[in-house]
Amino acid sequence: MMRSFLALGALLTLLLPSEAATRPATRTDDDGWVITARNPTGDYHAAAVANGELGVTVGRELFSLGQLLLGDASESGTAASVSRILEGINPLGLSLRIDGRPVDNAAQHPEWQQIDLRRGVHASLYRIDRLTIETRVRALRNMPYALMTEVRIEADRDAELLVANRASIPAIFTDTLREMRTVSCEDRIRMYIQRTSGRYDGGEERIVASSTFLGDGACEALPSGELRIVLRKGETARFALVGSICTTESFDDPWNESERQVIYAVREGIDHLIEAHERLWERLWQSDIEIEGDREAQLQTRFALYSLYGSIREGSRRSIPPMGLTMPGYNGHIFWDSEIWMFPALLVLRPELARQMLDFRFDGLDAARRRASVHGYRGAMYPWEADPRGEESTPISALTGPLEHHISADIAIACWNYYCVTHDRAWLLSEGYPILQEVAAFWCDRVMRNDDGSYSIRNVIGANEYAVGVTDNAFTNGSARRALEYAAEAAELCGERPDPRWRKIAAGLRILRFADGTTREHAAYDGEQIKQADANLLGYPLGIVTDRESILRDLAYYAERIDPQNGPAMSYSVFAVQYARLGMAREAEAMFRRAYRPNLRPPFGTFAETATSGNPYFMTGAGGMLQAVLFGFGGLEITPEGLVQRASVLPASWKSLTIRANGALFRVER
Repeated sequence: MMRSFLALGALLTLLLPSEAATRPATRTDDDGWVITARNPTGDYHAAAVANGELGVTVGRELFSLGQLLLGDASESGTAASVSRILEGINPLGLSLRIDGRPVDNAAQHPEWQQIDLRRGVHASLYRIDRLTIETRVRALRNMPYALMTEVRIEADRDAELLVANRASIPAIFTDTLREMRTVSCEDRIRMYIQRTSGRYDGGEERIVASSTFLGDGACEALPSGELRIVLRKGETARFALVGSICTTESFDDPWNESERQVIYAVREGIDHLIEAHERLWERLWQSDIEIEGDREAQLQTRFALYSLYGSIREGSRRSIPPMGLTMPGYNGHIFWDSEIWMFPALLVLRPELARQMLDFRFDGLDAARRRASVHGYRGAMYPWEADPRGEESTPISALTGPLEHHISADIAIACWNYYCVTHDRAWLLSEGYPILQEVAAFWCDRVMRNDDGSYSIRNVIGANEYAVGVTDNAFTNGSARRALEYAAEAAELCGERPDPRWRKIAAGLRILRFADGTTREHAAYDGEQIKQADANLLGYPLGIVTDRESILRDLAYYAERIDPQNGPAMSYSVFAVQYARLGMAREAEAMFRRAYRPNLRPPFGTFAETATSGNPYFMTGAGGMLQAVLFGFGGLEITPEGLVQRASVLPASWKSLTIRANGALFRVER
């Protein structure tokens, strides 16, 4: 029985096959569920734990945690900046004294670290002064505003330990306060609470973090707020520190609410908190991808899915930024990354999570209408970078803000696909069709009619962001076509009469081609280097270019025109899908490996945005990789009749692929 009290608180770097000799030695365990880094030294990219509400990276040093990101809170834009995701107060700041001597946390490196994907926990083991210290960090899935560090200490000698906690307060906060509170509950149990608070967003909002210690009989809570542990040789102690972080954006009274949550944690105890956390992760993993015969692919696929699962939760009505809840990259804004790259995998595996991404867009519909209006258009014009309120938050220096308009079509396509998979007519009536209708109205105003009766879209940036202000971008025109067609289909399903312009414009939008039939990326394109796949997206996911000869021609032309240094990984995942659907296993596998191997960072294989960048986790790339498995090798396809499975091929080393998708089972065998 645990006694509870409250007080003051190399993964194998998977490169291209020719580079295999350079891989650091890190092994995996437990049949594709556990990533282990042994004696991690040198280049180090911290992995994260997240629960869909908050996330934090776990460092190499003893008790080291990175910045804490809060999904429900942000700072508004100012005259000098745009809005950004909030870095919160981190309530878990442990320090240790052994026999009165302070331990330098930064000097302590682990013997090993593990990420247990199945259970949602990051573990580390240290040996310090004849003590074995194991730490386990969780972003509690069952308590979305809480984190917990669990610590187990085994003594190889007599030792007296003193553990303290000091919350980390980012410099952005003002009017900060640290206070020690003593709480006497009605059952006469006295608890010591560290509460830390501050103001943000120009002083308009408050954040409050409270922390708790929970421990066994070897641990003694001191009035100073420290934890005293006396061990004899061979004895073991176990304790945990739980912290809750609340803001005025989510709670009217974050002061008392943060304390209520840690008091609840005390009453539950360590084991019950862990059991509840693991039970929810077990539920998530009922939708899983199993690859037999290729441990590398198995582990990386699960790591990608683990990253997405940790970035979103049911009932949140929030979407996923490019770096999830791991890093504040791109200020935590929502891009096309969400609908085109992350959404499809979640839609297949966990539609209730995918729904949150569309709920976010529905909540931003009024903002999209205003944005269309101020640009002289009717309908809904969604922002390229959306803040939590759905407002445009692209930095003014980036022309993607005023010109990258395909985002509106991408959202409409996601809405239609959600209906196709779920057949949720009530949702289509209440949320899906209103978005589709308004996006279609926008494109009717946005297009330009040519003398020959065709339609063009001018002055845009497409998926290839190296081409600025172009006319008839392939992906923009193609996605607009699909958005207009789907709006017409949805109208009829909802008992409405579709605007006749929708199908007329869709049929007339120009898709340009070179003389040999290769899809031309835009009207002035002449073979320049591109940032990422654009014209190829007409093959997949848009399904506009469908004949084998054309798909192969486009693949051959554009594959080697992608920037090898700064192009994101998703292009190759799209190529992998198309080659797999054409039955070309060798080519599909080569593109699949290319979609993730150069982007993995040691020691765990965190996923960077590009082959040369060091900014993991890149949820967009993780989503693309999952699409290669699901819609390429798995043969899955979203149709108006639902999710179906087509003929597919597997990489040479794969014996079988099993997809457990929201209660359905899809299997491919060699």
